[in-house]
Amino acid sequence: MLPQSKRPGLLTKTILATFSLLLFLIIACNNKHKQKEPDLTTGTGKDSTLISDTSIVSVAALLPSADGKSLDVLFNEKEQIFTISKEDKSFEGFNRSFEDALKSKTPLKIITNPNKGSFSMVTQPSARELELFLSFRKEMLPGDSALRIDISKIDTAKFNIVEEYLKWPAFRLCTNVVPNYATAKQIFDYCAQQSCDIFGPHPVNPCIPFQYVRDGCYARAHKMRWIIENHFGYCSEKVFSFANQDGHKLVVKANKWGGCCVEWWFHVTPLIRVKVKYGRFVTTRAYVIDPGMFDQPVLLSTWLQAQENLNCKPYAKVDFYSIQPSSAYLPTYPTGAPFTTDPNNALTNADLISHANLHTCN
Repeated sequence: MLPQSKRPGLLTKTILATFSLLLFLIIACNNKHKQKEPDLTTGTGKDSTLISDTSIVSVAALLPSADGKSLDVLFNEKEQIFTISKEDKSFEGFNRSFEDALKSKTPLKIITNPNKGSFSMVTQPSARELELFLSFRKEMLPGDSALRIDISKIDTAKFNIVEEYLKWPAFRLCTNVVPNYATAKQIFDYCAQQSCDIFGPHPVNPCIPFQYVRDGCYARAHKMRWIIENHFGYCSEKVFSFANQDGHKLVVKANKWGGCCVEWWFHVTPLIRVKVKYGRFVTTRAYVIDPGMFDQPVLLSTWLQAQENLNCKPYAKVDFYSIQPSSAYLPTYPTGAPFTTDPNNALTNADLISHANLHTCN
């Protein structure tokens, strides 16, 4: 028997039990709904899988398409946008469930096809699933209001300078900023090396599924935040982008993962403040770490601009952005606050594991 001082405390055992149950529910549901995908080119089966993702979610918004033929469904727990065609035989039932959940602010249990952004089931969560869902919303971060932005009009020469332009309250919480770009690159490379598409073992466990950018940015960002602050010892914040006005969506081209176009209603990644020297002058610039989109740290303005890929879709547009403390996990529609948190990484690790074997441009 362990001595009293070595025994795990009640809080630790509760955290482990909660994480184990959450992980079991996610993996069990994913495995249950795997099926062979036919090869439409040859007409023969192949060893790929179509993953049906099971989640407990809260409805953020129901937005009609421009042509009125479909409905976009947004969830606070997912950056991915899901769509129901009004010609779908399940439309009326699904729509009624979403409307009721949005009005009553109660969660739903959904089974989706992430590759198609469609639904196969919408139902009520069990009492245990509801209890678990609500338990992760006990520690909310009030956060600061997002700012409206027109990226085409910002002065990129000034926009990324923390002292001059980016005076967000979150920056007051930590002063140990990254001393130079070389260190920022070292941080980026270390995070990128944890990618699930790189053969392990990985120093950080679980691996981070940068190869799957359709959803899960919040978990990837939270794990990288842990790396930046605990492995390297520097400040980090979270930067959120939002699209929710006039039919706009965040749209990126996943050039690193096959070149398909991916749409979100929000996106998030860690932001680091980096000291940059120009001659005798030193300024602090805002850089982001996002190995799912880039091969190196990039300026905040570059990251935002990449989410307006008009070559993919004409409605690509960033409407708002905000910089929050690194503890912010999931936003609330439409522009962020309040934010859920994940102080023990239970949600983070479960999500990373569930996405570890998925790929963006299947």
